[in-house]
Amino acid sequence: MNLWLLVSTTVIGCYALKLAGYFVPPAVLAHPQVRRLVELLPVALLAGLVVVEAVADGRHFDIDGPRLAGFAVGAFAVWRKAPFLVVVVVAAATAALLRLA
Repeated sequence: MNLWLLVSTTVIGCYALKLAGYFVPPAVLAHPQVRRLVELLPVALLAGLVVVEAVADGRHFDIDGPRLAGFAVGAFAVWRKAPFLVVVVVAAATAALLRLA
């Protein structure tokens, strides 16, 4: 399959999915359960991506000590309700210092 055809199809599919969101009736979004799901779904997807990046390298598991330590420190900072920039900086600094050592 041609790479540009694949990329174009993906772009059109993503745009169509986003456009479909505008056609959801407001009554559906008024339900508390649906609203809660819509609010939490991006958080769950982002958390899944972060965990995959923490323990995988391509298609293989990569148990990397400094990377996991940075992930743990970042998770602790999130748990303590630190601002996003602080979470990123302490996680990156932890991994960098452990790689330096």
